Amino acid sequence: MPGSTESAALLPGLPAPLGAHWDGRGVNFAVVSGAAQAVCVCLFDAGGKRELRRLPLHGPQRGVWHGYLPDAGPGLVYGLRAQGPWQPEQGLRFNSSKLLLDPYAREVIGQFRWSDPHFAGQAGDPSLPDTQDNAACALKARVVDAACDWGDDTPPRIAAADTVLYEVHVRGFSRRNPAVEPALRGSYAGLAHPASITYLQQLGITSVSLLPVHYALDEQRLAEQGKRNYWGYNTLAFFCPDPRLASLHGGVSPRDEFRTMVRALHRAGIEVLLDVVFNHTAESNESGPNISFRGLDNAGYYRLSADNAAQYDNYSGCGNTLDIRRPQVLRLVMDSLRFWVQDMHVDGFRFDLAPVLGRTDHGFERAGPFFMALAQDPVLCSIKLIAEPWDLGPGGYQSGGFPRGWMEWNDRYRDSMRKFWLGWHHEPGNGQTYGLRGDFALRLCGSSDLFQGGGRSPLASVNYVVSHDGLSLRDLVSYNNRHNQANGENNLDGHAQTLSFNCGFEGETDDAGILALRGKLQRALLACTVLSQGTPMLCAGAEQGHTQGGNNNPYNQDNDTSWLAWAGADIDLSTFTARLLQLRRAAMPFGPDWYSGQHDPLGLCDLCWMRPDGQTMAQDDWHDSTDRRLACLIGHPGRAKAPLLLLVNAGPTAENFRLPGGVWQCLLDTGDAHGISRWHGQGDCELPVGPHSLLLLAAAGADITLTP
Repeated sequence: MPGSTESAALLPGLPAPLGAHWDGRGVNFAVVSGAAQAVCVCLFDAGGKRELRRLPLHGPQRGVWHGYLPDAGPGLVYGLRAQGPWQPEQGLRFNSSKLLLDPYAREVIGQFRWSDPHFAGQAGDPSLPDTQDNAACALKARVVDAACDWGDDTPPRIAAADTVLYEVHVRGFSRRNPAVEPALRGSYAGLAHPASITYLQQLGITSVSLLPVHYALDEQRLAEQGKRNYWGYNTLAFFCPDPRLASLHGGVSPRDEFRTMVRALHRAGIEVLLDVVFNHTAESNESGPNISFRGLDNAGYYRLSADNAAQYDNYSGCGNTLDIRRPQVLRLVMDSLRFWVQDMHVDGFRFDLAPVLGRTDHGFERAGPFFMALAQDPVLCSIKLIAEPWDLGPGGYQSGGFPRGWMEWNDRYRDSMRKFWLGWHHEPGNGQTYGLRGDFALRLCGSSDLFQGGGRSPLASVNYVVSHDGLSLRDLVSYNNRHNQANGENNLDGHAQTLSFNCGFEGETDDAGILALRGKLQRALLACTVLSQGTPMLCAGAEQGHTQGGNNNPYNQDNDTSWLAWAGADIDLSTFTARLLQLRRAAMPFGPDWYSGQHDPLGLCDLCWMRPDGQTMAQDDWHDSTDRRLACLIGHPGRAKAPLLLLVNAGPTAENFRLPGGVWQCLLDTGDAHGISRWHGQGDCELPVGPHSLLLLAAAGADITLTP
């Protein structure tokens, strides 16, 4: 019967699949530990409080311990114990007094509390093993029924050129939305609510990129402060949706609530991407507890210091680094990715600190085993893959260095747009080859310096100005400095260099002139993000004027600081953003392929940069770090049937731009609160462009229709 523990012993099982799997008649257990001398499955009562039996696994078979428990099934609660030497200086941290969580757990039960019994080394002398048994308070796994009737669920499979990413925190998105029932707010069900989905559809995004949803722990330091790791970048269980993001309404499991969310978003034509953290685990540094991986096979899961195996290579900044060089770690990551695609129907991933996954014995390699495994995997080779292209290790900045088929967060785009629109001047000697204007143009057109040489498309560039990590868009134009006092780190956390501009007053103000300037700058930054060549990414709340009070690192702020304030949302800005996205769909100002600057047989240049006087930009013009005016004639737009003209004036005064000949119509004016302009007329004339504004014009015959 399901959950039974009556069998006298485990029968020999199968070494695959890893984890605990019910086949309809019993449960097969398979656990990797190449260095353990023995591994036991420990069975518990339904509440996980009382250990009932310890059953030795068979093996190892090629490093896998296995066993089969007949008549057991879903609901069975279990943990693991591994026996082996306690030799931290050799990288061995076995301690059978510590109950361990299965790395392949599909459901985790219990509440982890930072306390001495979880630590494998003695508090007074960590070189010696601690013999306290932690089973009563340890996290356990529960066997689940993996079956799911997905019905007619179909992945939207949004084309790369049509993709608009929307980075969003499951909890923060709906926690304060009055249109969502209170019991569902801040959960998977809240994101799946009709009010949430209608909003996303009306906004015009195609793909939600969710901050981490894997089961995670709060760091000990935060727990002792009564705070949470709100962002979730401290993963423990890579196959388990975090129950803290579930409503548990009606007794639905977090797993099924997540699936219902995916199904609802897919039905609306919206993809679901996950931010995944495979660079480290929640077990922290060498002083951390034995919760799972460390106690099963410390040297098999983590990168250990070549000089001292008791220490960890810390390329993540979180105390440890998973070792993708190890077959069992590569298998863990690949199995997790396939699980989320096949069993949970997600459409892609954003990889946190992704260079870790490409680190071999010779440093980062774009042809490393992980990338090769992905490229040949029939399940994973066609989904969306996005890299955060930096980590904290040597040679960790790998922007532009990932393989074909990958997209990358483009921080150079972020910084260039901020500098150009917010008045930051070019700093000689920082490695840039252009002044503000030249770098702006380079980023606007796909960052060819990063992606073209590797044979990659402009769509590889994920263009963003703000993300979860940093100031919100509204705060970017409201604060010159970070204001992170609430984080409890003496305002020393987060980036000190914000590249922001408070428009003359630090923080909130009623000054109409300052508010008008802030509105213009927000609209200009949003317009560039959406209309640039590449893949745009909006951070949830940017379109609402969300403020974090100047906090540029609210990773531990699970409160009004981070939650979207729907009641105070800037409706005009939301309407403007929706219009931008409609314009991108209709016109796609920049096509999906690289521009050459060459003329076609009819004499039309595919892309031409001009000064405000209508003359083609000369080489010296690009190096003028004080001039923030330029025009771009797009002879071959992505979807418009006639040329488009982009006029950019980031300066503080209105400027006249000389238009090419022909008949022109203004499609967008960011100087207007809704982006609307009624201007149309003949070219060969001067058109004034307001300060801190961007205009997009279409030549006659462009055939672009925008709904009001």
